[in-house]
Amino acid sequence: MTNDILQRLASLRKVMSHEHIDAYIIPSSDAHLSEYTPEHWKGRRWISGFTGSAGTVVVTADKAGLWTDGRYFLQAGQQLEGSSIDLYKEGIPGTPSIEQFLAAELKAGQTVGIDGRCFPAGAASATESALDIYGIKLRTDKDLFDEAWRDRPEIPRGELFVQPVKYAGESVKDKIARVNKELATQGANATIITMLDELAWIFNLRGRDVECNPVGVAFGYVSARESVLFAFPEKITKEVRSAMEEGGVKIMPYEAIYEYIPALPAEERLLIDKKRITRALYDLIPAACRKIDGVSTITALKAIKNKQELSGVRAAMVRDGVALTRFFMWLEQEWEAGRNHDEVVLGEKLTAFRTAQPLYFGDSFDTICGYQDHGAIIHYRATPESAHVVKREGVLLLDSGAQYHDGTTDITRTVALSTPSAELKRDYTLVMKGHIAIATAQYLEGTRGSQIDVLARKALWDNGMNYAHGTGHGVGCFLNVHEGPQNIRMDENPTEMKIGMITSNEPGLYRSGKYGIRIENLVVTKLNVETEFGRFFGFETLTAFYFDNELIEKSLLTADELKWYNDYQQWVYKTLAPELSTEERAWLKEKTQTI
Repeated sequence: MTNDILQRLASLRKVMSHEHIDAYIIPSSDAHLSEYTPEHWKGRRWISGFTGSAGTVVVTADKAGLWTDGRYFLQAGQQLEGSSIDLYKEGIPGTPSIEQFLAAELKAGQTVGIDGRCFPAGAASATESALDIYGIKLRTDKDLFDEAWRDRPEIPRGELFVQPVKYAGESVKDKIARVNKELATQGANATIITMLDELAWIFNLRGRDVECNPVGVAFGYVSARESVLFAFPEKITKEVRSAMEEGGVKIMPYEAIYEYIPALPAEERLLIDKKRITRALYDLIPAACRKIDGVSTITALKAIKNKQELSGVRAAMVRDGVALTRFFMWLEQEWEAGRNHDEVVLGEKLTAFRTAQPLYFGDSFDTICGYQDHGAIIHYRATPESAHVVKREGVLLLDSGAQYHDGTTDITRTVALSTPSAELKRDYTLVMKGHIAIATAQYLEGTRGSQIDVLARKALWDNGMNYAHGTGHGVGCFLNVHEGPQNIRMDENPTEMKIGMITSNEPGLYRSGKYGIRIENLVVTKLNVETEFGRFFGFETLTAFYFDNELIEKSLLTADELKWYNDYQQWVYKTLAPELSTEERAWLKEKTQTI
């Protein structure tokens, strides 16, 4: 692989030289600003060998670097070894920003290149302004991989399919009407749809173009004047065409959007979310059209799940809990029979148990099965070469999820495989205290996720500990496992937590070379109480699967925390038991005993 990377860097640098580009910035995103991308747009992975979902590579004539966050420090360090690409750890004091690095490496008058079709408009403008201080130019019109990446895969053209209203809870026509109404309140009458999950939501369409995310590659346009789906003809089945006609949606070729936008009439007033539109599309908007900055209307509406979506998610959680119960029961039986399996096999077996469940579509992300020290690699992915054999000793971290036609799941459990040490029990219980603090939080309407993140960290901070990732991310409904606009993390986010938003609750703790701990359930924001002081919200926990009692240091929990913990365990048993066999119920009963 090292030789491949060196050759790829040489190929890119040759094209850079020909185009008179002195540095090239390569993001993780694609033409739809996706976190998880089709193979065609995995240029950052191709050039670096780094497989994490977040990171940016910068290549100059004689240097190259990867910028990524704390989730991937260990993974990136391993994958970049021997590649000549340096690791820059974001968030660590002393780490230069990409713009600072470029300012140090380039001279005034030199040029930095980006592919404007794969760069958010806001990020591109910020980079442009930062470089302009040093007299460095930004060029946005070239995708250098078209020439440098000789065997580049094509843009996927797999068929789209319709998400029925019985799962979506709302028709295409009604969604478009609601979006147009919301646009009008912001003084707009149109919006460009770049992001695939937004497009999937508003048009009730799904696809198989992106691994683990049930979306299809296409663009969209919604306005008071007309609504348009831009897609390759091969993607449009009779069912899809009929559904779009019923919803009042015109169908045009995929690439036609780059001709459609420049021809927009002057009376169009576009709501622009600069995080969710590419620089290339943004630059095509006619000067006569008014641009109104704001958060994507579709993203904001999609985040609030309707009654049918929430009903589907709750049902999916039960099926997911059944699959996990059968998996862990199987694992114990395998050990009792003297059979040990590695991390890869365990991930595959868990998928097999999920596959047997009704309405299963696929995994919602690549399973993180981290045994012992691998658990400390936050986004670890086992390979046949790296996988540990999982024995009945130590600790296992399992982060996994599934896509069902009626909902998306995401769950992490840390389990002891032998008698845990006092240190491990203390660490786990401190993480559990943070998890419970979020699960039981009551907060005033208007509260942002960044304002409650500290609740998850306080017990750890009190002991001089922390974790280098967010506490919670938004989750779609038979859509992307990571979505916005809400989250729970230290970084400021102006988005308020609103009733119907599904968010993860996943504090953690990681001891490099020893083990990792993460405890994750999905929660939905609900109304708790309304008083003279306002409306107060809280969370309903959706995920139904037991916690490992063996890891709890009971003395560290308050009476209220212990009550919540035991109540949750009993709720898990009552929720899953009707779907289990007699043997499975007995096994789960033992796991959910009151402590």
